[in-house]
Amino acid sequence: MTAVLLQIRNRTLCGEEIVPRLASYQMLPQLYRESIIDEAIAPIDCTAEEIVNASQQFYEQNQLLDQTTQQLWLKQHGMSRDFLETVFIPRLLKIEKFKHQNWHHKLESYFLQRKRSLDRVIYSLIRVKEAEIARELYFRIQEKEQSFAELAREYSQGPEAQVNGILGPAELGTIHPNLAHLLAISLPGQLWHPIPVEGWLAIVRLETLIPAQFDLAMRQRLLRELFEIWVQEQIGEMLN
Repeated sequence: MTAVLLQIRNRTLCGEEIVPRLASYQMLPQLYRESIIDEAIAPIDCTAEEIVNASQQFYEQNQLLDQTTQQLWLKQHGMSRDFLETVFIPRLLKIEKFKHQNWHHKLESYFLQRKRSLDRVIYSLIRVKEAEIARELYFRIQEKEQSFAELAREYSQGPEAQVNGILGPAELGTIHPNLAHLLAISLPGQLWHPIPVEGWLAIVRLETLIPAQFDLAMRQRLLRELFEIWVQEQIGEMLN
């Protein structure tokens, strides 16, 4: 007799139905991911004090500061308070400890490796299709016959025309590589000849460079990145 593992409303699901349903819902990759994480964090211990502090932080970060809001959140996520505080939150805490144990000492070197793509820029951009127009606009800006903003409003064929050609702040790593390279080596106010970018001819000028800071928020972000790289590597090895 097949054991019933799960009941959803009026329907019961037995063991042999679970995996095909997870696959059809595209949820198997998430199951693989969480199982790999569970195996990795299993040896990690948390003290009672750490769990209490982590619980307080969880309630504050998720704005669950009163009984009514907490009960609504628990209902929406299908959890009891006991499960939240004895299983869910301790698991989150173990994951954070796992991240620190494995990558905290690598953060500064990783930051330096990533810094160029993490720096943010505010820049002006005009995109057109015709080479002759691009050259004409470039020389008008260079000779200060018209402002970059005025020409962007009138001629640019991308959405930047609606904001006087000004874009950002944006991380260099999120910008097209052709533009990002120029912006990374620019001084503020430096104007570049039109360059090809995905079928356009782009005129670009750096307005402001905002260097990335190795602060607490950046450390947390880089920890998440390194952890995610590790998770994807583990999934790849398992699937292979």
